[in-house]
Amino acid sequence: MIKFNVVCLSLLVAIACHAKPIPLIRYVNPFIGTIFEGNVYPGATLPFGMVQLSPDNGLTKENKYEGYCSGYSYTKNMVKGFSHTHLSGTGRPDLGDISVLPMVGLEPNTKDIRSDISHQEEGASPGYYWVMLKTFGIKAELTATQRCGFHRYTFPESSQSMIRFDLAYGAGDDATVDSEFKQIDATTFVGYRISKSSFTKDQRVYFAAKISKPIAKMVLYRDSVIVNGSNEAKGKDIKACLLFNTTKDEKVMVKVGLSTANVEGAMAGLKETGEWDFDAVKKKTEGIWEKELGKIKITSKDENFKTIFYTALYHSYLSPILIDDALGKYRGIDKQTVRDGRNIYAIHSLWDTYRAANPLFTLTQEKRVPDIINSFLTFYHQYGLLPVWDLYFSETNTMKGYHAVAVVADAILKGFKGFDVHEAYVAMKASANQNIRGTDWYRKLGYIPMDKDDGSVTSTLEYAFDDWCIAQVAKKLGEESDYRIFMKRSESWKNLFDPAISFIRPKDVNGNWVTPFNPLNESIGKIRAYDEGNAWQYTFYVPQDVYGLIGKFGSKEKFSQKIDSLFTLSPPKDQAIWQYDGYIGLVWHGNEPCHHIAYLYNYVGQPWKTAEKVRQICAFYLNKPRGLCGNDDCGQTSAWYIYSAIGFYPVNPANGEYVIGTPLADKSEMTLLSGKHFIVKAEALSDKNIYVQKATLNGKPYSKTYIKHADILKGGDLVLYMGPQPSLTWGTKDDDFPH
Repeated sequence: MIKFNVVCLSLLVAIACHAKPIPLIRYVNPFIGTIFEGNVYPGATLPFGMVQLSPDNGLTKENKYEGYCSGYSYTKNMVKGFSHTHLSGTGRPDLGDISVLPMVGLEPNTKDIRSDISHQEEGASPGYYWVMLKTFGIKAELTATQRCGFHRYTFPESSQSMIRFDLAYGAGDDATVDSEFKQIDATTFVGYRISKSSFTKDQRVYFAAKISKPIAKMVLYRDSVIVNGSNEAKGKDIKACLLFNTTKDEKVMVKVGLSTANVEGAMAGLKETGEWDFDAVKKKTEGIWEKELGKIKITSKDENFKTIFYTALYHSYLSPILIDDALGKYRGIDKQTVRDGRNIYAIHSLWDTYRAANPLFTLTQEKRVPDIINSFLTFYHQYGLLPVWDLYFSETNTMKGYHAVAVVADAILKGFKGFDVHEAYVAMKASANQNIRGTDWYRKLGYIPMDKDDGSVTSTLEYAFDDWCIAQVAKKLGEESDYRIFMKRSESWKNLFDPAISFIRPKDVNGNWVTPFNPLNESIGKIRAYDEGNAWQYTFYVPQDVYGLIGKFGSKEKFSQKIDSLFTLSPPKDQAIWQYDGYIGLVWHGNEPCHHIAYLYNYVGQPWKTAEKVRQICAFYLNKPRGLCGNDDCGQTSAWYIYSAIGFYPVNPANGEYVIGTPLADKSEMTLLSGKHFIVKAEALSDKNIYVQKATLNGKPYSKTYIKHADILKGGDLVLYMGPQPSLTWGTKDDDFPH
């Protein structure tokens, strides 16, 4: 009997050892962040793909905090259509191009068509989305290639089956300026949509559509009036209804190829899917996602944590997107000229992503980084400046700073090849020496006066950081004169630090402190001094000179106490800004200016406080639709979590260092482009054991509270030994502090 049990146990162990691992895509929940501020979409796309084929509820400005910007909210039980372009996690709306909806039993001219849905009959995973359209009894399934959306609709028996294209639809306040729908034959259709929004005034998408069965009839509408005697229609409000008969459970498929250049490029995009094998395309798309997610493998017994982690990694790869079509064409900044280009990326929410998302790419998207930098340089050639926040090669000038500079500097300083470093340096200086967005005042006075430009304090601080980045590149290139100039400019934050009250605050053009001043307020009167924040939060935004900031406070103790207050003071309930999620005291993790603050304790020898605060913040991330505490902002909020869960974060996103916090994973293994592996192990990690007691790097004692990018690239093991009480020895000496 004992022998039998031993044999059985051996068999069970052998089976367990050879069990097929769970695919990482199973741990992705695209519905995380689809309620309130997350503003992500759940539909089908590829990593950095041009197509984001996703459902739209048809939300309006009245639904501002319910997925208004992405087109979809989990709070709604309806679908207006499936459009092919979406922004991921932004705070402003756009896109929603080429909306498609299958239906039965309605007259083609029915207005404001929507279908009821149930979230119990809806699902999503990387590269795939499905839902039952209850109003019509149709199962809708979506998948995608880089430049083609692939729909599969399972119809009931009907003589009134239809697929409707709605070119008037756009996400949020995106409005159609002009559009065209044209029939080529019984299964092929082409057209375009030109739109404008609060983001951009000229957004263009060309499409080509193919249906798997010949249509019986097409009915075109312009401004709700039938267009008779024509196979095409142009205008602001164009709807095309493709009618046919269906048998019970008949599957009708639609492919929609996209191009930013012309319909020829969109037609070429259709070929990416091959034949009409939806499942094969879905499987290939899932395989691509599995490979990308597999670049970081985590070990944990907490299945919920794995879902949050891999969903965050998934969200980090939804932006930027390719805009060159299948023929290698795209439309340039002037919107008139079709240009040649390969691997041209757009939708860079740089005010957000330069902090963690772009640095994450230098570890997990090493092949893509040079293409992103070259896309910046291509933008510079056409526009004269590096992008601030570009949407399909339109400059929206949204948010502050010229943070393409930080991304380019990070790539140069980390030794990336594949782009012209000297040309990039010239482009960086061009952006720093522009005469818009308050930069002329910044150079003249060493700060931006509040009475001369909106968000003056924010702009001053962010320009100062970008100038530090330029200075480091100048030093690397041997440009000593430029180095001194830009290092001096990088100290501009000091001009707004008031030592009497230890806050960074606004001045007027005459150099006077602006009054009345309340550090809790974003504005003074009707003029904003801070962009999406206040003095409490922005006073700590000097990532290039943390020790200079500490010096302004007078001591490490006073600096630490000020951060303590930031985490413990109660926000005033009468101010609208406090309605948002993600607050710990006055620290607003739902917005990017606070993302680095928890890690600042390491700079004064108190890494245990960093561990405590990071753990608190990580608790905001949940495996549920309301699982993000702020806009994901093209992956930045998710990238913060990826770094923090592994165990470190780039406080200064261009100095090649990551500040150690407290890991959530027992083990994190990064596979680098070189084939080497960098592993972070957390020994004895638990809900109570959150404090690093000691550490080793490649078997040798490691007392630093940071890890260098260069050390990660060498491969190896960082082992963090965790315990339930703060260590008063690890990372507490000046030599151990981050640079």
